[in-house]
Formats: sequence, C-alpha cells, structure tokens
Amino acid sequence: MSLTSHIEELKKKHKSLSEAVELAQRSPSADGLRIADLKKQKLRLKEEITRLSTA
Repeated sequence: MSLTSHIEELKKKHKSLSEAVELAQRSPSADGLRIADLKKQKLRLKEEITRLSTA
C-alpha cells in the first residue's frame, strides 16, 4: 500500500468516525463514554494523518 492510499484510507475512517460521533450525540440515549472513545479514536487518526502528510 502506498503512503497516499494509506492516508486516504485513514481519512475515510476519520470521516466515518465523525459521522458516528454526530449520530451518537443526536441520540437521546447517548453513552458519554462511547462518544468520548469515538472522539479519541478520531483524534488519533487525525494526528496520524497529519504526521504522515508532513513526513
């Protein structure tokens, strides 16, 4: 897998997590711990994308 395709895959996962966070936050029975976990995963992906993009 090339670096570019790896970064694109990470961006897709990041977008998917963003959508999951939004959906969870709109849910009346939202689990705060689940939302926090999704946000942490999203942040890790963003940091990895940034790191790879500047390398």
